[in-house]
Amino acid sequence: MAWDPATGRLRAERLRRVGALTLSRRDLETVPAATRRHAGLDLIRARGLTLLPWTEALRQWQARVMLLRTVLEPETGGPWPDVSDRRLLDTLELWLGSHLGRFGHIKHLAELDLGPILRGLLPWPLPRQLDALAPARYTLPSGARAKIDYRQTPPILAVRLQEMFGCDQTPQILGGRVTLRLHLLSPARRPVQITQDLPGFWRSGYHGVRKEMKGRYPKHHWPEDPCRRGPKDQG
Repeated sequence: MAWDPATGRLRAERLRRVGALTLSRRDLETVPAATRRHAGLDLIRARGLTLLPWTEALRQWQARVMLLRTVLEPETGGPWPDVSDRRLLDTLELWLGSHLGRFGHIKHLAELDLGPILRGLLPWPLPRQLDALAPARYTLPSGARAKIDYRQTPPILAVRLQEMFGCDQTPQILGGRVTLRLHLLSPARRPVQITQDLPGFWRSGYHGVRKEMKGRYPKHHWPEDPCRRGPKDQG
């Protein structure tokens, strides 16, 4: 039994042989679930986890869990499971095997509901702790919620400069253990500053940027004191 690369199907045959000579070959109509499962696992091990339907949100979830594991419990990982690609491949049968019993075509792997399968690796109350310590989004002074990119080290928060008006501290996560790297953007969402020291930027770099932004975007509000936020700062 093997996956046929030409058709993408799981091919199962019954062979009659005498020594190395094949007397007959017949396709099997019924393939046991255990056989399908092991064939699927072997295929993923051979070709990698990219056969599975990863989304950017799931990759971010993976990075968030790994960040908590490495920062909070650098030696043991504590309660946070190792969800790295290497570990997921090593333990593939434990977390994915039970979901492969019916599959007979490579396209079926793309139909797996991978999110609940992976998130099931976190016992309660770890999902709640994950959202509290490493939220997927950060609430800005504007009230908007911006995505944090955990696939970068340190995690990146890319937002328009104006959305940080009124903030006098660099955003942090993990109870203050990790400081986000800010990518401050123009109204056209082009980078104007990258920093992990927002107060320092307000003191020393902002006024030069403000002068440039006022010239390029005169209809936008660029306050002299960026730590104060008014209604015009939504621009």
